[in-house]
Amino acid sequence: MEPKVDNQMAISWRDYLELCKPNVVALMLLTSLIGMLLATPFAVPLDILIFGNLGIALCAGAAAAVNHVVDRHIDEKMARTANRPIAKGRLSPNQAVIFALVIGLMGVVILVLFTNVLTAWLTLASSIGYAFIYTMYLKRATPQNIVIGGLAGAAPPLLGWVAVTGEIHYNALLLVLIIFVWTPPHFWALALHRKEEYAKADIPMLPVTHGDTYTKINILLYTLMLIVVTIMPYLTGLFGWLYLTGCLILGAGFLFYAGLMWLNKDSGMRTFKYSIIYLMVLFAIMLLDHYLVPTVAFQIN
Repeated sequence: MEPKVDNQMAISWRDYLELCKPNVVALMLLTSLIGMLLATPFAVPLDILIFGNLGIALCAGAAAAVNHVVDRHIDEKMARTANRPIAKGRLSPNQAVIFALVIGLMGVVILVLFTNVLTAWLTLASSIGYAFIYTMYLKRATPQNIVIGGLAGAAPPLLGWVAVTGEIHYNALLLVLIIFVWTPPHFWALALHRKEEYAKADIPMLPVTHGDTYTKINILLYTLMLIVVTIMPYLTGLFGWLYLTGCLILGAGFLFYAGLMWLNKDSGMRTFKYSIIYLMVLFAIMLLDHYLVPTVAFQIN
């Protein structure tokens, strides 16, 4: 049964903004911006800096709006999402779909006109991967949903890099790999905390299908894998000693919180919150290293 839209309720621009999941998009833009800055030793052209990130943001917002539409019945059953605009009846699914089509098309056109076609195609593929492949199928089909679907959310650094250079580089793919490996422990920590809600909504998240212990083991293993993966950009010569020091300290912190979960001293929320800080600080350190530290690491040819 569709949530009834209250025609007497004034539709606010904030409802449309909420459809775009601005907090998630902001984190994506941080990584796409840093991807742009890392792609060149020189200044990023102002038009690419502005319009590239604008196009990526609009496409990401469109994908998020589709997610709201597809997940509206699930959102009604979960405390974390019950107040979303469609679940609460402040917007109709049709209004959200039209909004998604408009801003998504705007985003693609902006990328084609002001960056390059490859960036536009990759951004479109990422948006389709999240909005349709993950949201419509993977999320409901397998407890590995966030592992497989995480590739779409890991794309922004590559999109930023390609917007500047027009080509796919292995260092940009390493940035994607970092977010790809970061996503499961980040999201499973939240899923552990919200396990009962996911069970009620019949979403096969890993804690629901395999239990808490199995999930915590996977979080620990992925965290260890993340520490290894974050060292790789140092080995390729993309970053120097400042980044290496920072990524190891941040990785040790992540491992500490994952250990607290293993010892049943954290329900998952502290780990989840730390994981967000981890990614933001890690990419900030990348930027500092890029501009401040001469790269002396081993270069893989």
